Amino acid sequence: MRLWLKDSERRPDPLPARTDARKALLVGTLLWLVALGTALITQWTAPEGSGAASASGTGWWLWCTVIGVGLGLGGLAWVQLRRR
Repeated sequence: MRLWLKDSERRPDPLPARTDARKALLVGTLLWLVALGTALITQWTAPEGSGAASASGTGWWLWCTVIGVGLGLGGLAWVQLRRR
C-alpha cells in the first residue's frame, strides 16, 4: 500500500453530494424549544421561584436552551440565504 499517488494515477474527485440541512436544523431547533419549555416550567414551579433554580445550580439550563434556539434560528437563516 502506497501513501502517495502521482496525479496521473489518481481517480477524479467525486461530485459533492447535495444535501438539505434545513430539515436537520428545524428538528434540532424544535428540540431546543421543547427543552426551553421544560426549563421554564421547571424554573417557574420551583418552590422558591427563580432563586431556587439558581441556588441549585440549574439556572444555566434556561440560558443554554435560549442560546440553542437562537443558534438554530440563525442556522436556518444562513442556510436559506445560501440557497438563493
